[in-house]
Amino acid sequence: MATFFRLVRWRNLLIVFVTQWFVWQCVIHPMAGWQHASLFLTAPHFLLLSLSTVLIAAAGYIINDYFDVKIDVINRPEKVIVERAISRRSAILLHSLFNLLGFLLAFLLARKMGMYQVMLIQLACTVLLWFYSTHFKRQFVIGNLVVALLTALSILILAVYEPALYAHVNLRFYLVADGKGYVNPFGVVAVYTFFAFMLTWMREVVKDMEDFKGDAEDGCITMPIKLGLRRSVHFVWVLGILALIPLTAAGIKLLLGNWWLLGVYVLLLLVLPLLLWLRFLPRRATSGHYGQASKWLKVIMVSGVCSLLIYYWLQFFIQGS
Repeated sequence: MATFFRLVRWRNLLIVFVTQWFVWQCVIHPMAGWQHASLFLTAPHFLLLSLSTVLIAAAGYIINDYFDVKIDVINRPEKVIVERAISRRSAILLHSLFNLLGFLLAFLLARKMGMYQVMLIQLACTVLLWFYSTHFKRQFVIGNLVVALLTALSILILAVYEPALYAHVNLRFYLVADGKGYVNPFGVVAVYTFFAFMLTWMREVVKDMEDFKGDAEDGCITMPIKLGLRRSVHFVWVLGILALIPLTAAGIKLLLGNWWLLGVYVLLLLVLPLLLWLRFLPRRATSGHYGQASKWLKVIMVSGVCSLLIYYWLQFFIQGS
């Protein structure tokens, strides 16, 4: 059982579920109060959607390990599971079963919505995960982009499956309901989707720097292999700056408004740590250093998710004022 949980990366799956739960509980669910909206994503529907996402993600981890045995033997020999603890046949069967169950849950939700086209997200994720494991992972840039896109979709899918958010797809930062101001809920989902995409892209490049040796042995053409470690660090800096500019602007805008507490959180617990992380990244050029940098970036990403608690609390504070 422990081997199975390691195979599906249970910690990462837990982060996916917790992130979706935070977005649903802190952004979408409160709309029923301040907007008097009739939500499709009730608690049971949300759980079904999240379970569908987790199952498809687990299938992706399994198929990735299936095709990465040779690389993992070099990079992480102690963590190789397929062919050692689980046969290749069993891995394929589990991959197929999880995808099937994930699609079935998506179909049930799409049927209740009367919008079968929303299932295209699950289909796209499954196809991308397969081709990532077989082709994209070994290609320059595209592999990193695919993982970043999949991470972003795990958040954006909540907006797709919640029709009440469709009316708020605009560039307005604040909304007014019952004479009180609110931050645009779709804007919140969009912001977290954007930063999930950017920080995941950065982390994927750093992980390629960590796995430089094994990837080179397997014939991969990752950014560190093609451009070198120094240029890869510079590329991560560019992505970091592109993420910091709107994040800093949003933090200042919140700080100057009624949402100052969230602004303080963004500036002190997201902007500042990310700046320190960018300074930390080039200090050494070893696999262990890049592995540590990858872990710290994940901590910053989790800190970003936790900022939704502040957003949630402020919503109720405004409602009660």
